[in-house]
Amino acid sequence: MKIVLDTNSLIQSVPRQSRYHIVWESLVKGEHVLCVSNEILEEYLEILQRLTDYETAELIVKTIVNSPFVELITPYYHFQMIQADPDDNKFVDCAIAAGARYVVTNDHHFDILRQTPFPYVDVIALAEFAELLKRM
Repeated sequence: MKIVLDTNSLIQSVPRQSRYHIVWESLVKGEHVLCVSNEILEEYLEILQRLTDYETAELIVKTIVNSPFVELITPYYHFQMIQADPDDNKFVDCAIAAGARYVVTNDHHFDILRQTPFPYVDVIALAEFAELLKRM
């Protein structure tokens, strides 16, 4: 299954003590494919550097980039589906271009996607996705 993780979901899933660590573990084990674009990777790095330190941020992003279970996507069309926070559109565009099953996010700006029939993008909360992984 292909997924796109918004930055906040990634940050919450990396720490071992996090209740969402199962998401990070499943990525590392290749239980699903993480789809990212260059824009997403840049945001991951920027936010991780702000919240941790340079070395930790680099390690996490290098783990993602070098994983055989990560698909680098280049969205050629920008749908501009999220007007409330246009910066979130990079995740939506990546999901559409990749044919991803889910965008995993707790960001309420993505709620608009539940009302948009085309192009369809399925949004799932981080806790719901973690529960789904536990049942697999």
